[in-house]
Amino acid sequence: MGRVAELAGVSVRTLHHYDEIELVRPSARTGAGYRAYAASDVERLREVLAYRRLGFGLREIAELVDDPSADAVAHLHRQRGLLLERRARTDTMVAAIDRELAARAKGVRVTPEEQLGMLGARLYDAIGSAYTATRRTDPRIAAQIWDALGEARTVLNVGAGTGSYEPVDREVTAVEPSAVMRAQRPPGSAPCVAAAAESLPFADRSFDVAMAVSTVHHWSDPSAGLREMRRVARRVVVLTFDTDEPGWPDRFWLTRDYLPEFTGVLAKFPSLAGMADAIGGRAEPVPVPWDCADGLFEAYWRRPEAYLEDRVRRAMSVWTRVGPEAEGRAVRSLGDDLASGRWAERNADLAGLDAADLGLRLLLA
Repeated sequence: MGRVAELAGVSVRTLHHYDEIELVRPSARTGAGYRAYAASDVERLREVLAYRRLGFGLREIAELVDDPSADAVAHLHRQRGLLLERRARTDTMVAAIDRELAARAKGVRVTPEEQLGMLGARLYDAIGSAYTATRRTDPRIAAQIWDALGEARTVLNVGAGTGSYEPVDREVTAVEPSAVMRAQRPPGSAPCVAAAAESLPFADRSFDVAMAVSTVHHWSDPSAGLREMRRVARRVVVLTFDTDEPGWPDRFWLTRDYLPEFTGVLAKFPSLAGMADAIGGRAEPVPVPWDCADGLFEAYWRRPEAYLEDRVRRAMSVWTRVGPEAEGRAVRSLGDDLASGRWAERNADLAGLDAADLGLRLLLA
């Protein structure tokens, strides 16, 4: 253990802690009874330390390295993508600061809008770096989406992000406007076109089906984007959110008790009925499993402690949109209620549920 600690640049105490929490456990013992690391143990330690130095918490790291769908090569690609994104973001921010310094040196007034525009033009470019850590394909939600694709062979994935929910047994073309998200798509994933949903660069009826998963609320004109999907594909499958139901913010304890600002985030979002009309479709509910693997906003409805983790929240656009003041207040209040037991008392009815209807809807046309 001492030699491994020396090579890895960590303390023996750190390795002891990893052993105690079963994050990295030496699988062998020397003749004298000392812990010994096999090659596979060292590989796991390398993955753990790499994620640790990227700022992940130990619980998040455990979920990542225990992911059965990711091998050592997949972890390396994921880490490389995160580092490249971080480097690109740093370079972009340095350039933006240089431009503002130059403007101020000339006495040019820089407006708040220009300042924000310099440092982050796209929401996904601001939150995208966390997606590979927490936003993964949940097999139960995927099964419902893929079943809706039916016999389609050619699929257009609009607002594709890092590629979650893209079926592997179809011919997929992806569309994603964010360079940060495109850079994190795994090797071997579908070809990805830099374009926006509102102006798809494809001829009419180019695809059997166009799909969009948890992305419509980020489009500048959702109705126009949906009409474009209808234009380029024979059928449309869209995972979105229902704000038509009276009292919809109360469906989820997080928006009901801690984050009322969520209603403002979706204030200009089209109605579910309006979106269905745009594509001539119908809606069906998509239950969220209690152990949902995809870290979307509602994913941790039975695991409230997760919302206290910054890395989990960073992959949810809601927190960026409500702002740091609302986020800080919500997190503090939730933390207090978890510590006091008030959250458990208030939400005791959730303990026995395997899935919950929290407003996710699949639009089918």
